[in-house]
Amino acid sequence: MNYISTTALRTSTSQLIDTLKKGGNIKLIHRSKIVGIIKPVEDVPKPFDVKKFRRLVKDLNLPKTTYKQREKIYRIHLMEKYGKNLSRH
Repeated sequence: MNYISTTALRTSTSQLIDTLKKGGNIKLIHRSKIVGIIKPVEDVPKPFDVKKFRRLVKDLNLPKTTYKQREKIYRIHLMEKYGKNLSRH
């Protein structure tokens, strides 16, 4: 699929999406003129900044907890949210 008309957008969207997923560009035609190009989005992942993350953790100054403490806090939260009829596992 190299082109698509504005009226065909409603009926052939599945073909349009398949072409975009494969990385193809589609020319959009309106009244026999090319009015634009539809192309897939290029996802660029954000790089993870270790220094910034460490600075944020230090600024938060969170207390260190053990696994048992986290489990107890989470269990209390679930009891408050859903009530006492909650199964263990």
